[in-house]
Amino acid sequence: MQLFFEEHISGESFELEGKESNHLVKVLRKNIGDTVLFTNGKGSFFTCMVEDNHPKRCKLKIIAQDFSPLEKFHIHLAIAPTKNLDRMEWMLEKITEMGFNEITFLKTNHIERSQVNFDRLTKKLIAACKQSFKAWLPVLNEITEFEDFISDNAFTNHERYIAYLDKENTKHLFQLAKPNQSYLVLVGPEGDFSPGEVAMALEKGFKPCSLGKHRLRTETAGLAVVHTLNLLHV
Repeated sequence: MQLFFEEHISGESFELEGKESNHLVKVLRKNIGDTVLFTNGKGSFFTCMVEDNHPKRCKLKIIAQDFSPLEKFHIHLAIAPTKNLDRMEWMLEKITEMGFNEITFLKTNHIERSQVNFDRLTKKLIAACKQSFKAWLPVLNEITEFEDFISDNAFTNHERYIAYLDKENTKHLFQLAKPNQSYLVLVGPEGDFSPGEVAMALEKGFKPCSLGKHRLRTETAGLAVVHTLNLLHV
């Protein structure tokens, strides 16, 4: 069964907005009495029946609701956006399929892009959740200055790591991370973090970690972080 997304679902029935309604009725040809599955991106699945298949205001009745609890671990990826935003979109799609909870974009010394289209990235996240049958929409945070982010006391209870390439930084994230924790991992831009940024993060309590002996592109490194932490819980 195909999964649909609607953030605002409440009561016994709800209506879709024009674009989504038209897609359901005109493109997918859903008729009155058909059953469809929705998520609100907050952990719930709703089995719904089409009550009115008007293309501009399709009405659905909730006939069953299930809740999918979060995993015992939490993955927060903090990453410098790439110059080519398509690469970030690709990474977001793949890490959503694998499973992660939150992403923050960082302004670093070697940053290639200082702005991102959050509406477009949110749509990519929603599409990936629908494709992979995820009931939780990952949190997408605004771009934040590197120093401000690593100084945030909200992360003191996380296992905090900074991934960078250095011949003396040989401990892999998989070796360092403990199961069932909240994780925060920093990934730098193509030019990597500056020495000053690495020193600042270490001073704030972040641990250095490796993602392997090979130099990775930014989006590949982000994917490696999420895959590694999920693999830890297989």
